[in-house]
Amino acid sequence: MAIAAFALCASVAHAQEADEIVVTADKRGEARAQDLPITLNAFGAEQLRALNLEDLQSLSYAIPNVQFEDVGTARGVANYSIRGVGVNSSIASVDPAVGLFIDGMYVGVNAGALTDLFDVEAVEVLRGPQGALYGRNVTGGAVLVRTRAPADVFEAQGRAAVETGANFITEAAISGPLAEGVLSARLALYRAEDDGWLENDFDGSSFGRNETSIYRAALRFTPSASFEALLRVEQGAVDGDGPAGQNHALHARDSFNFAIDNRGYAATDWEQAILEMNWRVAFGDGVVTSISAWRSVEVPWAADIDSTPNFVFHTRVLNAHEQRSQELRYAGGFGAFDVTAGLYYLDQDLLYIDERNFSPTFRRVGGGQGEFTSWAAFASADWRLRETLTLSFGARYTREEKESRISRVRRAIDDLDGPGVLVPGEGVAGGDIDARTLAFSDAPFLQDGDDLSPRVGLQWRPSAETNIYASWSRAFRGGGANFRTASLGLAPRAYDPEEQSTFEIGWKQDLAQGRARLNAALFHNTIENMQRETNQADSISGVQQIVLNAGDATIWGGEIEARFDVTDALTIAAHAGYVEGEYDTITEDLNGDLLINAADYALEIPRLAPWTYGASLNYAAPFAGGELSARISYNHRDAAFYNDNNLGRLAEADMIGANLSFAPADGRWRVSLYGENLLDEATWGGDTVLPSTAAFGFTPGGERPTFSPLNKGRVLGIELRAMY
Repeated sequence: MAIAAFALCASVAHAQEADEIVVTADKRGEARAQDLPITLNAFGAEQLRALNLEDLQSLSYAIPNVQFEDVGTARGVANYSIRGVGVNSSIASVDPAVGLFIDGMYVGVNAGALTDLFDVEAVEVLRGPQGALYGRNVTGGAVLVRTRAPADVFEAQGRAAVETGANFITEAAISGPLAEGVLSARLALYRAEDDGWLENDFDGSSFGRNETSIYRAALRFTPSASFEALLRVEQGAVDGDGPAGQNHALHARDSFNFAIDNRGYAATDWEQAILEMNWRVAFGDGVVTSISAWRSVEVPWAADIDSTPNFVFHTRVLNAHEQRSQELRYAGGFGAFDVTAGLYYLDQDLLYIDERNFSPTFRRVGGGQGEFTSWAAFASADWRLRETLTLSFGARYTREEKESRISRVRRAIDDLDGPGVLVPGEGVAGGDIDARTLAFSDAPFLQDGDDLSPRVGLQWRPSAETNIYASWSRAFRGGGANFRTASLGLAPRAYDPEEQSTFEIGWKQDLAQGRARLNAALFHNTIENMQRETNQADSISGVQQIVLNAGDATIWGGEIEARFDVTDALTIAAHAGYVEGEYDTITEDLNGDLLINAADYALEIPRLAPWTYGASLNYAAPFAGGELSARISYNHRDAAFYNDNNLGRLAEADMIGANLSFAPADGRWRVSLYGENLLDEATWGGDTVLPSTAAFGFTPGGERPTFSPLNKGRVLGIELRAMY
């Protein structure tokens, strides 16, 4: 029988040992991560606590071949990349390559996707394309976040932490039954007040202020042993400073120095509701699951793009997105077959407005509006050919329609419609970010198409400790139109879906009666119609983002992860990942010289850091009538180019983190001292090249001017947790 237990949300196991974390990646209820024939990392609540993970970005260095950076221009705009497959964009119309799923709800845009983690049951990171089960926009992989469900018994917990900055964090949760055995509830609250870790050399003020508030409530209704309904609602708000743009023509890359005259702002406001219902049915001793979800998010932000002490190029942006989705699926077993099948629907409304200010009185406005709809049907099956050998196969058919209307950020020298002609909707007139209005001069882009994403795999289990698997799959990332059009007098253009085929082999092995573990995987990705966003400096519009299908590429590599319990008290772990890639065919100019030649083929695929590796020591032992635990970790990531023309680059980074905790024997409270980025490494969310002019800080023979939003450096903290 494929379903290990009735797939009710609240029944997820609470075990936190690495080999006992329950995952839901195969949409068939509960399973051990080590038993599934896919490459994934799972983090339970206790692991998240021990790693001091405040948000998904904190996982960025902890997993091989994974990057979860903030895009840098606005807090909360995700810039996920797995195995070299990702995007560099805060444009709402550009679909992500790594899908984020919160309690089963797909988050349709990158904006607002990177928020603080709290009251979370588990996080699963699935590496490689997941199109057969999870649909579009998971060519790189998928991230599954599962929040805590209401408990059947009363429980309460709280946390208070102080970090250098100063950053004050508080959170609390209370849960328990409202009607014994029938109705239970959970309420969780989170508040963070960050005064700002950085200092702006322009005026000596602290920079990076950020306030975050999140409110979450859940109700669990179980009128019978065969039915459960779980309603989760959430509201959140983030308000803070804009990006700390470091200009590498003016400041050293290994420093935290920056000087900007415009503080900017970065805000996120969101609301969401998710209703999950599960019915146990006699047919195949299966479970029918329905997930109905709604989410609305607004991300307004403003930034000093020129990253100088002068007013050269400032911008204001509004990202607004609303989505509604419905998934209905069945999971059950019939003899040697375990099956999953379902239907899925998603519709999205997007509004993007981009205001570019080149002086207090000279501005250009543009953007876009879109209505996107997607339908899908999917099915997968595991066929146990024999006790140790399983053949899996599945496919997902997707139909999507997109209507996009674009208002160009008109350049004064374009004269697209004749000398001196002002065209409403192209930014000269007809657009207003404060009124949230755009006028459109171009005809709408109407795009529709379908896709089939199949998967076939073979799993061999010669023993309970050994899991060897191989798979081939296809996935796709949706096409669209660029809502941020400011390109060299060119009219807006649509781009096609990106297709990816992947072959993967893996081996998961437990050793020494479970005291050791070794997991390894090799992968080979072939990408067709690769979508790229080229960032090109322009003296009139500042920076142009051109989204297009650049050609075909191949990316390959591998990962290895190991763990060994030296004693009952001491565990060592290590991981390494390698990834390499190249363009096979190039159909668009990538370096901006208006030619497609050997210079384009010599470019490296952006954000492809060849090596990622790390190691950690974890110690826990009785002490003073309680338990003392300690952790120290080291993680490395190679340097990589940031954008397609290989002018911007992301620095090599070495991250060291540590944690020392004490808890009494009853576990009612825990105090921890911790530190992250102890080497005080300077890193950036991006490295966008600006025009090489004196206004942007350029001097002959020096570095090119850049807009490079700084991340925090060394962070030290102390926290107290209480549980009842």
